[in-house]
Order: sequence, then C-alpha cells, then structure tokens
Amino acid sequence: MIANVEGMPDVLLIGFAPDTIPGFEPGAVAAQLREGSARFEELGMTEEQCLVGFGDPDAAATVVEHLKRKLYDCVVVGGGIRKPAEFLELFQSVVNLVHRHQPQAAIAFNSGPTDSADWALKALEQRAGTTSVGVAANKL
Repeated sequence: MIANVEGMPDVLLIGFAPDTIPGFEPGAVAAQLREGSARFEELGMTEEQCLVGFGDPDAAATVVEHLKRKLYDCVVVGGGIRKPAEFLELFQSVVNLVHRHQPQAAIAFNSGPTDSADWALKALEQRAGTTSVGVAANKL
C-alpha cells in the first residue's frame, strides 16, 4: 500500500456531480456523498472526489487530470457511471484510464455513494491478499 504521510490509504472516488444528474435530487445525492465521506474517515482512509458532469464530453479528460495528481491506493468507480447501459463506453474508458495512470491502485465499484469506503477497503484487502474472495468470484 502506498498510503499518505499519515499512513492512511488514499482513495479517489469517480462519479457524477450531483447537480448534473437528471431526475435526481442534487441535495439528496450530495448528502449521500457526505455520508460516504464520513465513512472513509471512520475507516482511516482519505478520500478525494472526481465528480464529472453527466453527459460531459470532457469527462475522460477530467478523470485523467485527477488520476495524474498523485498516486492512489484505490480508485472507486461509482455506480452511476457503472450501472446504466448507456454509460458502458464511459465506464470502460474510466477503468482503462485508471489501469493506465494508476496501475498500482486497487479498483473498487460501489453500489451507491454511502458504501464506497467499504468497497474500497475490501478492494485494498483483496489486493493485499488479506481477505478471501466472495463465493461468486471463486467460481471463475
């Protein structure tokens, strides 16, 4: 693990900016992001957010800019980018950008803004070989 000067793992969260997501209440999403940030702190991790605009044609460039800032122990790709089929190309691009610019980082995927820290921790443990892989993954 790289960890920052305080010895805490550094995590980058990539997702959509709450005020750009059609059909969602920005305040509610922002509140969930704050709750998720508190969980990172609880688990002793530092978190930075890379929030791109929904439908922003420069989203990949924004992601690269964040990925080049420093080395991260883990990068979490948010469910908003990962789940909808119409964002499959963006999701694939983000994963490949993370792989290219942060090859040492564990990659995690959340189910929502509030559980990002838990999935980051699991990915860090998996990367370090200190946790067993779930049943579904054992069948691969």
